Amino acid sequence: MVVVEHELTEPWEGVLIEPAPGTATGAGVLVLSGSSGRIERVRARLLAERGLLALAVRWFGGPGQPPGICEVPLETFVAAVDLLRERGAHRIGILGTSKGTEAALLTAVRDPRVDAVVGLSPTSLVWCNLGPGHDGRERPYRSCWSWRGEPVPFVPMDETWFAELPDTEGPVAVRGSYERSERTFADRLEAAAIPAERAAADLLLVAGGDDEMWSSLRYAEELAARRRAAGRPVRVIARHDAGHRVYFPGEPLPVPSKVFDYGGTARGDGLLGEAAWEPVVDLLTGRRHT
Repeated sequence: MVVVEHELTEPWEGVLIEPAPGTATGAGVLVLSGSSGRIERVRARLLAERGLLALAVRWFGGPGQPPGICEVPLETFVAAVDLLRERGAHRIGILGTSKGTEAALLTAVRDPRVDAVVGLSPTSLVWCNLGPGHDGRERPYRSCWSWRGEPVPFVPMDETWFAELPDTEGPVAVRGSYERSERTFADRLEAAAIPAERAAADLLLVAGGDDEMWSSLRYAEELAARRRAAGRPVRVIARHDAGHRVYFPGEPLPVPSKVFDYGGTARGDGLLGEAAWEPVVDLLTGRRHT
């Protein structure tokens, strides 16, 4: 299917992909990567082939942006919603992965124009920065996000977990560092909780029970519980042999990491993506709500 791709350089690097003539659903989606920082071109193209106006952007590490995930303005994503609306999308969705899900949820809480959020390997908490801010510093810890110039409350990392790692080679499963940090900074969890129940958007969460980056299935269940208590729509799609890197049909198999153990198996990750794909498209296009 022929789609039309437009390269973007301002106000951020990215790509805007229009669906083929006669296939447009009138829905648009902002596609956000996780901490890789990449522009999710393949995923955006697959969504455009299903009739969505798809926008994938670099949200840190580009010109004028913080080099790391450190006090990234949520206005970055509001501006992307503006662009999708300007290009004619009447239903707006955000699809985020990992840290991108943090951004998607926090944006939907603040921008009522967001109609749908899909979160892959989500967290229910706002975490501290990964990498340096505009000042080039990584410490002391700061929030990943800001809104109207103010940092969003966050949970720091307890670095004692890393100091206790055995001196061995190979990829590391870091889920324990997040779990310890939740215990150490228990007094900060309430303020740092992502208030997904305040978002008017429909919500679909996709999580693997064997995620070794962080406890994404537990986080998804926490988000879902808050949504249900508030009478908001939510759906969780899970698979217990899947890890952190869920991928959809048509996407390449993720390359194994030499640094991180993401958990799961290639088969489990792919089967979870396959199970979620049609519900994802249905939610984003508005054909079916959660």
